[in-house]
Amino acid sequence: MRRKQLIKLIILLMIASVTLAIIVCNRNIELAAKGKNFDNVQDIPYNKVGLLLGTSKYDSQGYENLYYAYRIRATVELIKNGKIKYIIVSGDNSTQSYNEPEMMRKDLIALGIDSSIIFLDYAGFRTFDSIIRLEKIFGQKSATIISQKFHNERALFIASKEHIDAIGFNAQNVNSQQGFKIQLREKFARVKVYLDYIANKKPKFLGERVLIPE
Repeated sequence: MRRKQLIKLIILLMIASVTLAIIVCNRNIELAAKGKNFDNVQDIPYNKVGLLLGTSKYDSQGYENLYYAYRIRATVELIKNGKIKYIIVSGDNSTQSYNEPEMMRKDLIALGIDSSIIFLDYAGFRTFDSIIRLEKIFGQKSATIISQKFHNERALFIASKEHIDAIGFNAQNVNSQQGFKIQLREKFARVKVYLDYIANKKPKFLGERVLIPE
């Protein structure tokens, strides 16, 4: 009986530890992004470069991914209002048949964005990689990050750790019912950020520098 009680106690302690880690990490990341996120294009300061964080155009069932559509729309809004001059599209290109940056580039061009101001980062496998590569590969120490608010908060936390002066432009969010799984995954992703820094994690790939004109 004592053994069963001990196992139960250990399980409860593990659950409590995980819950506490989620609460603390989420709270710290929210605080780190305070005052750095903008919803209105008229209010956001100018940055030479915007960083569009990639995602799939379609969900697992083949339907339109609204996170993707809203990020594209937000990027176009920034460019057309003169709030950024260049855009880095950072996403996953891990296989020949899956290329987030190229897909986003095509959709931006289709909406009237000049291809000459678009730079592709094919090794943005994670937000962690995208932010570090922003400085290491593209040489940028400041940028406007484009994604949904919850995602921008994590990206801004990473940027602060990398001494990058970043702000976020919040693309429209997806309603709670549609985005429940994403929001839940985000809670654990924020804990993972801390674990990455504790483990001194590095991006999967770096590579040659890319020059962005003045």
